[in-house]
Amino acid sequence: MNSKVKAEIKAFFDAETWTYTYVVSGGKGSPCIVIDSVLNYDPKSGRTSTRSADEVIQFIQSEELKLTWILETHAHADHLTAAPYLQEKLGGKLVIGNHIASVQSVFKGVFNLDKDFAVDGSQFDHLLKDEETLGFGELSLKALYVPGHTPACMAYEIGDALFVGDTLFMPDVGTARCDFPGGNARTLYQSVQKILSYPKQTKLYMCHDYPPNGRAPECFTTVEAEKSSNIHVHDGISEEQFVQMRTKRDKTLQMPTLILPSIQVNIRAGHFPESESNGKSYLKIPLNIL
Repeated sequence: MNSKVKAEIKAFFDAETWTYTYVVSGGKGSPCIVIDSVLNYDPKSGRTSTRSADEVIQFIQSEELKLTWILETHAHADHLTAAPYLQEKLGGKLVIGNHIASVQSVFKGVFNLDKDFAVDGSQFDHLLKDEETLGFGELSLKALYVPGHTPACMAYEIGDALFVGDTLFMPDVGTARCDFPGGNARTLYQSVQKILSYPKQTKLYMCHDYPPNGRAPECFTTVEAEKSSNIHVHDGISEEQFVQMRTKRDKTLQMPTLILPSIQVNIRAGHFPESESNGKSYLKIPLNIL
């Protein structure tokens, strides 16, 4: 790949779910990728809309970009992905880490999904392995396996930037919870150290920002800033201290508002469950399980 081409990064913020979606390209007219798209969902009515995804589509079309890969950092529990909608409108292939199969296996049981529901990741077009690379035009990304928040989380390295998913948040917010099935605080600490081993000027792009104290949402920070001031895992915090803090904190957290619809859709690569005899698609609400 041509290292002289600098990645251009466009961030889109969905205020309802505090989620950042990214379009990364080599500039106007080049191939591009999308990371962590959002399908808007109203939990009161069960209705979806494509407002956030349409903003992304409009930008890609205005810049004459060619969508190559549509990536997820993990199976999100706080928003639905718009990946199939983007694929329908613009093409591209749906991509996630190859450990998604373990997440599918767990939630197939939680939601008592149809016996024919595959738990091998085949709903996606491509499953990335740790340190595997994908090209798009004159740019490329490298996948990094960073479990802990979920057992299938990936980060994506592009040039001097890392798209870290939910592994890390802005320094004044901290780190991701680890109490979902397959999550592990000790594993998350090790994944964070993997990310913070990069050069100090490396930009870390967030999947979410939950700004405290009235500050505006921000989409990136640096390795240096995280190491010096992340409230959960700055330099000097030991693995044991982090595990104790994270475990205690997770016990106080409520489930995300959209966890039930999000997981059911996202483990299907964003596709809705098959329509029933009346032509309509339904999600399940398990009672007294989660």
